[in-house]
Amino acid sequence: MSAEKVNLVEKLGLFDEHWSPKIVGELNGQHVKLAKLLGEFVWHHHDEEDELFLVVKGRLRMELRERSEWIEEGEFIVVPRGVEHRPVAEEEVHVMLFEPASTLNTGNATSELTAPDLDRI
Repeated sequence: MSAEKVNLVEKLGLFDEHWSPKIVGELNGQHVKLAKLLGEFVWHHHDEEDELFLVVKGRLRMELRERSEWIEEGEFIVVPRGVEHRPVAEEEVHVMLFEPASTLNTGNATSELTAPDLDRI
């Protein structure tokens, strides 16, 4: 295996689907994923995994049961394991996610947005 650079703009240009994360890298048992978000996701939590959401383009509202946080372009939020949350994108947002390879996108909730098998691009 060799070190390879990844161009985020190029990778984000390879897909249009919303709420369908794509794996673009791996390190130390973690997946680096890119996703395009639009609308409201489902309320959920992850029993075992923390999640990092880095906004590459646009702005994301992370709803938590006790408050909401706006995550602007170039900012990130870490949602600790066990914390119920719901990402909301009023306009299309591009995000990079860092999370353990075992992480299911909808955590403890199952819905039409659940993506058990992710594509690598």
